Amino acid sequence: MNIIVKNIPNTITSLNLLSGIAGILCAFSGRLDVSFLLMLAAAVFDFFDGFAARALGAYSPMGKELDSLADSVSFGLLPSLMLHRLMIVLSGETSVWCYIPLSIALFSVLRLAKFNIDERQSENFIGLATPASAMICGSLTYYLLHQTDSYMVAWAQGHVFIPVLSIVLSALMVSEIPMFSMKFKKGISKDSPLYRQRISFAGTVVVAAVLVMTLGLNWSMIVLLSFVAYIVMNLLSRPLFGK
Repeated sequence: MNIIVKNIPNTITSLNLLSGIAGILCAFSGRLDVSFLLMLAAAVFDFFDGFAARALGAYSPMGKELDSLADSVSFGLLPSLMLHRLMIVLSGETSVWCYIPLSIALFSVLRLAKFNIDERQSENFIGLATPASAMICGSLTYYLLHQTDSYMVAWAQGHVFIPVLSIVLSALMVSEIPMFSMKFKKGISKDSPLYRQRISFAGTVVVAAVLVMTLGLNWSMIVLLSFVAYIVMNLLSRPLFGK
């Protein structure tokens, strides 16, 4: 295989990592809104590196490890720092509670390490995937900064809402709860539970988009509602995966 073609997926993964690093720098500079946009860019690169690897047949052990390292930064460290900085911005103080969101970085790494050695996760996930957790953190941060009249701002200013959210997301990432994957692979039957789950999720995203636009809310609420709904759907369909 041509050396250039072989390294295309790794190059895309590196762009994921670069986006995460840039997002962290923006978080420390007080530009949490830009951090979320860079997280979205990282998510796009994360999707297309796997797509490119499958399309080109360019799988490699290095690519697998690089992907996990990039995800630990873009979807582990970055979202935890965003929530950490958000608590400081909204409360105007630095307390011990502001450091609880950093647990997301720790449990994201544990989640990724578990994923790499867990053969059960070839088709679907066991536990919440790090990008899904990160999207909730990032979209919530962006929404609260731009929708300042929301009642959620008052929640986030306290010492309970964000720390509890961080603990819940951390627990979900290392849980044994089956969750469907959005990765596109050949051979998925339209009668399969996975296919129905994906269609239901796509419909949920559309409903969320219509609801947010109708209410005149910031667009980031679409992302937040969609991934919260993703978690709820998986919790409710747990018996389905157990068959």
